[in-house]
Amino acid sequence: MAYYRPYHPPADPALVRTLTQQQHDMRQQQRLEPLTASPKLIAGLDSSFPTEDTILSVIVVLTFPELQLVEKVYNYGPVDMPYVPGFLSFREAPNLLLAYEKLQHRPDVLMVDGHGYAHPRRMGIAAHIGVLLDMPSLGVAKQVLTGQHPEPEAAPGSRAPLTDKKTGELIGEVLRTKDRVKPVFVSPGHRLDQATATELAWRCTRGYKLPEPTRLADHWAEQFKKEIR
Repeated sequence: MAYYRPYHPPADPALVRTLTQQQHDMRQQQRLEPLTASPKLIAGLDSSFPTEDTILSVIVVLTFPELQLVEKVYNYGPVDMPYVPGFLSFREAPNLLLAYEKLQHRPDVLMVDGHGYAHPRRMGIAAHIGVLLDMPSLGVAKQVLTGQHPEPEAAPGSRAPLTDKKTGELIGEVLRTKDRVKPVFVSPGHRLDQATATELAWRCTRGYKLPEPTRLADHWAEQFKKEIR
């Protein structure tokens, strides 16, 4: 589902400073580390904005590694936070938390449609929601937000590093999930390392560009959208 992004005037500098400080504080809690055990349930999270002032957040829960759907929930409601580039997670996270509260099956890992560490301040939505819930999380995004990368090889499963343009730090990986299709951008959010994040994204791929958790979250968003019209 497409984001609703009409023209917005420049953000209030005081708001930007406040949000930047909040991201800095959250980053102090962020941990990038290997998983201690293989997950049994993995969730896909996706948010979209049907209108400027409303948000629809969807969470699906799948078995892993079978990727069988066991639960799907959504939450639809108002959003008060204005759109500020680089701070979209503050618009998405509150409604995602409300959707998460509806789950009857608690996942072991969260796969979020968006970025994690591959963010200018290393705190994309996958990191943001992972820190808030203190859960292992990763982001799988369709477009690059920051950094530079070579093109991965054409074969599905090929990977290339996504690095910071100034420091050369590894902030994500570019993963080719399907032949002759643009790659996705994978980065850890919280309580995962890069190698684990990329491996999970690849193991959740089933012949589509997007891994199944986020692909199905996007699919069900279209279905749930019919219920809120």
